[in-house]
Amino acid sequence: MGSLFRQIGAVVVMTVQSLPSRFWASLTTIVSIALVIGTLLAFLAMGNGFQKTVAGTGSDEIGIVLGTGSSGSELNSTMPSSAVSIIEEGPGIARDANGVPIVSPETYVAVGAVRRSGGAKANISLRGVEGNAAGMRPGFTITEGRMFEPGTNELIAGAGVVRQFEGFDLGAQIRFGPDTWTVVGVFEVPGTVFDSEAWADLPVVQTLFNRGPTVSALRAQLAGPNAIEELQAYVESDPRLQVEVKTEKEHFASEAGSLEALIVFGWVIAITLGLGALAGALNTMYAAVEARTKELATLRAIGFGGVPAFFGAMTESLLLALGGGIVGVAAAFLLFNGINVSTLSGSFTQVVFDFAIGPAQAISGILLALVLGFIGGIFPALKAARTPVLRIGAE
Repeated sequence: MGSLFRQIGAVVVMTVQSLPSRFWASLTTIVSIALVIGTLLAFLAMGNGFQKTVAGTGSDEIGIVLGTGSSGSELNSTMPSSAVSIIEEGPGIARDANGVPIVSPETYVAVGAVRRSGGAKANISLRGVEGNAAGMRPGFTITEGRMFEPGTNELIAGAGVVRQFEGFDLGAQIRFGPDTWTVVGVFEVPGTVFDSEAWADLPVVQTLFNRGPTVSALRAQLAGPNAIEELQAYVESDPRLQVEVKTEKEHFASEAGSLEALIVFGWVIAITLGLGALAGALNTMYAAVEARTKELATLRAIGFGGVPAFFGAMTESLLLALGGGIVGVAAAFLLFNGINVSTLSGSFTQVVFDFAIGPAQAISGILLALVLGFIGGIFPALKAARTPVLRIGAE
């Protein structure tokens, strides 16, 4: 057994040392696999960045009430002001020093915007809010300008909106339908979807968008650990209320899976491209085995078995695949990681987020590369193992 391991080690060393003699063929395999891995990681980085942003939004200490039948979307939700008044008096909602419920009724509408890159049109979220809204978003800060004045056509824009869309810079005026709005401030709630919104005064949004005395959602500061269950039981027991209640964290976590189809599509594209890379890897490895026929036959003649030849060929294939995987991961990290983009959310409005390549995505890329290397090397390696001793006499 020790002799076998020594033979395998010797053949592997010779294989590695001979790689420069097949530089261009090897480079072709590395590049083709790197393209496959880079393509896969582009999709994984997009999905990971979106999921981190959406799943990182919201708090377990904030409850959100939506109209029944909204499918979890604020855009589809409607609640009359009478329902809001009833819910505010429910148990589980925290109150301030004056005994006033700490709640934030909000109206959520989609408005048109134009991307800075390419000029394409898209929808973004305009949220009508009142005084408690900012306090219910941990990390909320006005980075430029000031808060809007109630009763006016003023708005504040999220930093992500300012980066991705035209017309939202501080002091700019922008039209939504027949109405003109003035951007008086820029705000941040880092790492959340709220950076992808614009905010304005609730009554003004209700009036100008013909929403009447209704809201899309009611956010409530929860009074304690069991407060959400108390509030849920309260609304379920009142037949006047056609609403659903969950924590804000649960609400946004349910939206984090909306890019799962895109991630699956990324794997499909990567595997399809991988078939092409696999063909290239097979050609490279078969050519390598053919070029080393005399060497392999000589090794067999001096006592080396077929197993060391098999491991030598597999080592070459896996090394080339690993090289392609590392190049693909590095290229994807340099090209995509941290890029600020926006995509359609479950509410049919844009969410601004950063591409994110983490350890899990990098490992997935390397593993796929090694799988391609294994499949691409297995048949040439078997051919190398079967190289007959007698072929040395034919040279």
